[in-house]
Amino acid sequence: MTGQSSATAAATPVAVPAAAQAAAATGSGYWHTSGRQILDANNQPVRIAGINWFGFETNNYVPHGLWSRDYKSMIDQMKSLGYNTIRLPYSDDIFKGTQPSSINYSSGMNADLTGLNSLGVMDKIVGYAGSIGMRVILDRHRPDSAGQSALWYTASVPESTWITNLKALATRYQGNTAVIGIDLHNEPHDPACWGCGDTSVDWRLAAERAGDAVLGVNPDLLIFVEGVQSFNGGSTWWGGNLQGAGQYPVELNVAHRLVYSAHEYATSVSQQPWFSDPTFPANMSAIWDKNWGYLFNQNIAPVWVGEFGTTLQSTIDQTWLKTLVQYLRPTATYGADSYQWAFWSWNPNSGDTGGILNDDWTTVNTTKDAYLAGIKAPAFAAGGASGGASGGTSSGTSSGTSSGTSSGTSSGTSSGTSAGTSSGTSSGTSAGTTTGTSAGTTGGSGTKSCTASLHIDNQWNAGFTATVTVTDPGPSAVAGWTVGWTWPGGQQVTSGWSADIKQTGASVTAKNLSYNGALSPNGSTSFGLQANATGAFTVPALNCTPS
Repeated sequence: MTGQSSATAAATPVAVPAAAQAAAATGSGYWHTSGRQILDANNQPVRIAGINWFGFETNNYVPHGLWSRDYKSMIDQMKSLGYNTIRLPYSDDIFKGTQPSSINYSSGMNADLTGLNSLGVMDKIVGYAGSIGMRVILDRHRPDSAGQSALWYTASVPESTWITNLKALATRYQGNTAVIGIDLHNEPHDPACWGCGDTSVDWRLAAERAGDAVLGVNPDLLIFVEGVQSFNGGSTWWGGNLQGAGQYPVELNVAHRLVYSAHEYATSVSQQPWFSDPTFPANMSAIWDKNWGYLFNQNIAPVWVGEFGTTLQSTIDQTWLKTLVQYLRPTATYGADSYQWAFWSWNPNSGDTGGILNDDWTTVNTTKDAYLAGIKAPAFAAGGASGGASGGTSSGTSSGTSSGTSSGTSSGTSSGTSAGTSSGTSSGTSAGTTTGTSAGTTGGSGTKSCTASLHIDNQWNAGFTATVTVTDPGPSAVAGWTVGWTWPGGQQVTSGWSADIKQTGASVTAKNLSYNGALSPNGSTSFGLQANATGAFTVPALNCTPS
């Protein structure tokens, strides 16, 4: 077999100027690896700067938050904040024709998801993400929605089902470059071993079997292989121990497709001995080097930190995140010659970490998001087929519950708390104090016209979020629209979704995106924004110009 090998350890990576990398990192086509870097179809290095959006793996069988937001609005907001990849956790339950719950269809929201099963919704998310230059990594998070498992199989979900379903996804998205790869199993942990040779527990051998099966039907995908918990007496976070990969490398039948993946967490998930070391945080680089960083440092393979997160409530956690981000190598200095990553999580309802979004599922935890600013990277070239291909070939066979109990962010030394088991039955919209609604004005050209109104959804001392509703009052259909207004004070838009929003001075213009420009008479759509504000604030008058 061919694949990554410890024999490459002595190789020295070729230095590429950061500016040149940033300019060339378009991300077109399918990707492959070269040493510690991931390259696109044009052999240009790319950097995964991702976000985890969980829910498919829970008994909602769909990403959480769609009870409050349109899925396209969610993805637009992710991109606007500088995330270029979505890690989508799922369980094998979705191959049983599961029907999503807690999707809000009011006012045209999520209209194109109506009647779809979980895989159909996944198709839509993949298709839209690819259309706006984002990529997707599919993560087999659990064998079923009941909980995480230590091994890649359980009594009710055997290895054969796991591999059959992985192959079904690889086939489903064959030819769709929005899906760049599959994370084979989330957080293997004791009794999972690495290199012990026992096929019932040796995760490295199982990853080779599954990776080869995936590449057998879709040889263009990247194969993401997480670590274990323990190796040679050393223990760390579940999925975070890759110490054995140097001695016992994963070898796949298709070369240049392997990416190793580690998980790292802070004290909000579990207290670990290194956090109380008197040398903290200076001790962390050596710990990361030992567990997974050496694979990158020695040019053996790319390393993707597929999960890391914290509530940021403690000073230790704040120091930990700042230190880890610096270790992952700032994009401005190193370009794409850096570690790959995906933050846990987009969702605010991760019990032991919280998320980038606040509990209203709309506003951004700007403090947390700001820690990641230095390692974010440009979006990729738009591409990939719209939606999935066939409905897949596996129906799945598991019907029991998983033997595991942790849902994904608990450490190897603690049972932890659940990271994403909220049933998500709320159908409400974001909370907050409503300060007013602007009736807007009507613009028109011939028989075309449109109106726009702005509603303040949430307001706090230094800012607010708002929803702008655009309506076609008739009598003719509108192909597109542009909304403009002038802020009355020192307001500044910091992020937006579902529209192309630009601000110059106090003047703001917002233009429709590809999917929400066309309006029929009496039809409407909406977009959102977050802004900073100082001093007194009144809702501005809006004008709307149709096209």
